[in-house]
Amino acid sequence: MERNNESSGGDFILLGFSDRPKLEMVLFFVNMIFYFLAVAGNSTIIFLSLVDPQLHTPMYFFLSNLSLLDLCYTTSSIPQMLVNLWGPYKTITYVGCVIQLFLYVSLALGSTECVLLAVMSYDRYVAVCRPLHYAFVMHPRFCNILASMAWLSGVTTTLIQSTLTLQLPFCGNRKVDHFFCEVPVLIKLACVDTTFNQAELFVASVLFLVVPLSLILLSYGNIAQAVLKIKSAIGRCKAFRTCSSHLMVVIIFYGTIIFMYLQPAKSRSKDQGKFVSVFYTVVTPMLNPLIYTLRNKEVKAALKKFMGKTL
Repeated sequence: MERNNESSGGDFILLGFSDRPKLEMVLFFVNMIFYFLAVAGNSTIIFLSLVDPQLHTPMYFFLSNLSLLDLCYTTSSIPQMLVNLWGPYKTITYVGCVIQLFLYVSLALGSTECVLLAVMSYDRYVAVCRPLHYAFVMHPRFCNILASMAWLSGVTTTLIQSTLTLQLPFCGNRKVDHFFCEVPVLIKLACVDTTFNQAELFVASVLFLVVPLSLILLSYGNIAQAVLKIKSAIGRCKAFRTCSSHLMVVIIFYGTIIFMYLQPAKSRSKDQGKFVSVFYTVVTPMLNPLIYTLRNKEVKAALKKFMGKTL
């Protein structure tokens, strides 16, 4: 009973870069700008996907899911981080930490985005390799099932990882050496052996990062073969444009996540982990809508059409 009380009471202190106040001020303004850009960009994509009939396709259905996902998990962590960066009070309540942990693990790392990106790569595979069957294969009901699988996988993962983490006794140690509550940093606070928790986290990382990435690589391997068989240079360019935006998002997302979670913990510096976490929490959701709007004619056309109507 005493152990449970030690684990479930009191506020946590989010240290961040509290020993470098000037760096914190720079990060505050940079992250605030990136956060507003991420909210504006992802909200725009969701709005355009809803109001423009030309974007009522499987590709933009999954893209709007990705934008909603980015909105949810940035909002679950960035406002609290901005508050802690701005002032001397760097605490978060236990309940707030639990909510942040469940949302962040479930949406950002709990396989939701990983599976969703794999689903989007399958959509691109069908579009390039089986264009005549695209409408039949990617019908709305099947798309809804795929999207639901992505979201439910995140919920399942977070119930396992977060529950195991929150059951650990912290023995009064509540100084979190990070900007937000995250599984790896909370495991380090425990005053018992955490070998099982670390092994479970690694297995989950392999399962929900490497497996979807393997499926993505398989899809793009088949896409590359199909593109090389196209004799027309214009046809090859069109096929490449169909996939380039999604491929760039995959490279940015998986590059940072794998760098953060699949390298040995002893080889990571504390500051390195913090900067990488900020990158995939703020920068990646901000870049995603820019990549899709700047490299996608349909989205740019929908945006121009809407702006023309309002002006």
